[in-house]
Amino acid sequence: MPSTITYKANNIRTSSAIELVQWPIPSSNDESIGQAALIDNVFSVQTTRLLPSNTLKGSSLPYQAFNLGLHVGDCPERVKDNRRYLQSLLPVNTQIQWLNQVHGNEVVEISTISAESLTADAAITQEKNVCLAIMTADCLPILLASKSGNEIAAIHGGWRPLSANIIQNTITKMNTPTEDIYAWLGPCISKNAFEVGSEVKAQFVEQCDSFNCAFIATSTGKYLADLHKIAEIQLNALGINAISTLPECTYTNTDKYYSYRKDSVTGRMATLICLL
Repeated sequence: MPSTITYKANNIRTSSAIELVQWPIPSSNDESIGQAALIDNVFSVQTTRLLPSNTLKGSSLPYQAFNLGLHVGDCPERVKDNRRYLQSLLPVNTQIQWLNQVHGNEVVEISTISAESLTADAAITQEKNVCLAIMTADCLPILLASKSGNEIAAIHGGWRPLSANIIQNTITKMNTPTEDIYAWLGPCISKNAFEVGSEVKAQFVEQCDSFNCAFIATSTGKYLADLHKIAEIQLNALGINAISTLPECTYTNTDKYYSYRKDSVTGRMATLICLL
């Protein structure tokens, strides 16, 4: 895992419900100047399923406690309370843009906040105080930020969007040169827990043989898929090498994260990024 540096969260409330994202540390002094701009201008967090005991009641089982998904069967008012609490943890004046994620490869460019969730699996903005949000419960959340801290993106990295080149589609719509883009890969189901069929592997290796290393054959004829490795291969192929990860497994760490594959009926975490 590369060296990382955390955003300077001045005047940001801390909580067990969120963790600050750590971005990769540049290898040269010139890059460090740009990194300072990213650190000062970009705020990004990963939520957990945890809530401090002295806050709102939160969601009940099986969604306990900090579920942010309105589409999973949880009490809508509880979810809205959770979202309001999340908003209170973010920088002042920021507003969250939620997406209706459909496991596709559509990317939306956000200039103003919509009260409705927008149907897409990735979002880009160059506007300040627009907070992009991706919801997951095993899929891979991916954040991108320009070195100068003036453009950001959030990507829903499920295997279907990844196989449909959601990362490439997002970067194509960004105005930042790939060599000036930093990437962060969040918690997801790990390669030891994510068993898939040969048809899933085929969707990747038919595009490029490099993906073979992201699939480990099992004795049952299935494969263990590595979402982090798949995303890294795609990012590297596009010219993005400044990548940091939070290599925690959602499937084996359900005290902290939601896992759809493990529990089926469960909540959703959010991964958020905004320009200040």
